Amino acid sequence: MDVKLDFSESRIILSTLEEYRAAVAELACRAERSLSIYTPDLEPKLYDQDCFLEPMKRLVLARRHARLRVLISDPARASRDGNRFMQMARRLTSYIDLRNVSPEFRGNPCSFIVADDKAIAYRQQATRWDGVVEFNDATVVRRYLAFFDEAWAESQIQPELRATAVDF
Repeated sequence: MDVKLDFSESRIILSTLEEYRAAVAELACRAERSLSIYTPDLEPKLYDQDCFLEPMKRLVLARRHARLRVLISDPARASRDGNRFMQMARRLTSYIDLRNVSPEFRGNPCSFIVADDKAIAYRQQATRWDGVVEFNDATVVRRYLAFFDEAWAESQIQPELRATAVDF
């Protein structure tokens, strides 16, 4: 079921998987240089979907300096085998970086995606689909991006998240 949201609004309240998926896809389409994702487990219902994968692939392949950073806060739950997002990340290692969140940051129960430094879709509880997408609130975007950058700096690249010869 395709959900149509009015993305002309600066803030939209989301309450279902379909609405949140549409918001994530919209952010991927709007991104011009970067996407930063904080996710518990690569959330296949969001990030292993064509509506996200296609604009994300266009972003990183069309813009030489485009980057996608992903922090996985619950790596034990992360779905890696058969996950198309993970397969793409393994092939596009120059553009897509994945890291497991260091233990001191794993207590944060949220999930979010930031497009550039301009827009965000976030959920306070990653276990629920209730969330918000913000297109014009720089304060909210900066707050989540600052948290992401701090967690990113403390997290380590995980060798199992990088491409290997067997992946090709």
